Amino acid sequence: MEPISVRSHRTVEFGIYRDGDNNLDASQSRVLRDAVGVSARDARVAFTVEDTTSLGSAGPRTDDFTIADGTIAHARVEPQHDMASRENLARFVARTLDRAQRDGAAQTWIELVDHGGGDGGGLETHDGNLMAMPDIAGAIADGIALHVHEHPEDAGRTVDGIVANQCLMATLGFADALSHAGVRYLAASPETMVSPGVPISVAHAIAAHPNDAVAAAQAVVGDVMRPRAGDGGEPYAPAAAFDVLDLAPEKMRAVERAVSRLDATLVADAKADPARREAIRADVASVRGMTRFRGSAGLPWHADRPAIAVYRTLASDARLGAGTRAAATAAADAVAATVLAHRESASFGPLGGADYRDAVGPTAHLPTTRAQVDPWAPEVSETNNAFYQATGEDAVARVIA
Repeated sequence: MEPISVRSHRTVEFGIYRDGDNNLDASQSRVLRDAVGVSARDARVAFTVEDTTSLGSAGPRTDDFTIADGTIAHARVEPQHDMASRENLARFVARTLDRAQRDGAAQTWIELVDHGGGDGGGLETHDGNLMAMPDIAGAIADGIALHVHEHPEDAGRTVDGIVANQCLMATLGFADALSHAGVRYLAASPETMVSPGVPISVAHAIAAHPNDAVAAAQAVVGDVMRPRAGDGGEPYAPAAAFDVLDLAPEKMRAVERAVSRLDATLVADAKADPARREAIRADVASVRGMTRFRGSAGLPWHADRPAIAVYRTLASDARLGAGTRAAATAAADAVAATVLAHRESASFGPLGGADYRDAVGPTAHLPTTRAQVDPWAPEVSETNNAFYQATGEDAVARVIA
């Protein structure tokens, strides 16, 4: 293929991959309307869009187009795509990177817009299936590789960040998988979100701070967590908590090493001393999982607990040995080092005033009953991912669940 000719110099190419073939179609379509306004106000941002929707009279379809300088262009309508297909997402990632090269963009971000299910996956299709979390990260890696294969002259380009406009996607498993795929940042919530979710103005926040990751992260989190008028006129933010995580390989390797050491220590303690086993189980169970709001008993995320809060609880428990407490402190510190920016709500109105003050940073899947180990099984798994298995979280579950 001929090398792409650079036609302009954008700061951020922002890909929007929206799976709207479900109950969120109408509300999340606001993301696209707002993108037109953002691009009109900020010429540094351009958008590449793949949108599957049932809105309008034509029935389910997929629209592909670009948005720049307040104008929609390159629009084409196709039969409905399978948005939960790894191959389809990979093609979109490659197309966005192609556009980033053409626009001379300094950074490329991808926003995934739809339902999310933590380490179970996301991008729910009309028949209720989710794209498995490892496949989402794998699709990002596949798309990067496809772009490089087609355009070796642009081999240094990657996906700088993922925005998960989905519930419950700030997890250690997803962060680890994205880091291995070459992604540097993850902007996501550890909790449920209120549609339309992440405002597309975060693209402006990123473009405004191209050389300062901390300032960009703080601007993104501030934008997401700024209250807006809800259905009843009462202002609220779309997320109970929100993070921007730094997925630098050295940071994620430190997390994996620290969590692996802690998990090995917990397993050894639990096997050696029944009293310590009960103390570990009680400590983990004392940190409430996500979906804390009233009426959530049937939802499967009650074992997805804020990792830092769990590790700090273990570190402060005098019933455990000094080695275990030290390992827990190291694990908490390693995870905390990935958090560039964070905010949470002490009383989140849309979710019944639930308290999320400990929901800082990503979650870890830490079940304390057998029913919590893989509550989606067999259709969707929260434990079938590299981080859960590599760090020994499966072994911890076997001794305390």
